[in-house]
Amino acid sequence: MAGSIRKKISSSGSSAVSGNGPRANQRRAALTLSTATATVREVMDIRQAADYLGISSDSLYKYASEGLIPAFKLGNRWRFKRSLLDHWMELQSSHGLEVAPEKSVKPRQKKPVGRAN
Repeated sequence: MAGSIRKKISSSGSSAVSGNGPRANQRRAALTLSTATATVREVMDIRQAADYLGISSDSLYKYASEGLIPAFKLGNRWRFKRSLLDHWMELQSSHGLEVAPEKSVKPRQKKPVGRAN
């Protein structure tokens, strides 16, 4: 057979052409894109939220149970709302950027020098 195109015959008797051509690559890219966009949901479980934040699920569980990160329990399972996580991350990242007001510091006074006797 020439090239990488194979003809497959299904159980119903119809034939389908599959291969590694440009159309097959486009189909794979579209499938990959649709599955990638479907994985980011508004309400995520602990595994999805950990992947979204780029941390381990054990760390995320600890942060959620200590109240350090916005989360809620649905039954006995932690859930994370993506918009709340995004807002929380914005606050955390801008928290260090705030400029503290300057304190008025008085210059130190020199100690009086004692007279030599």
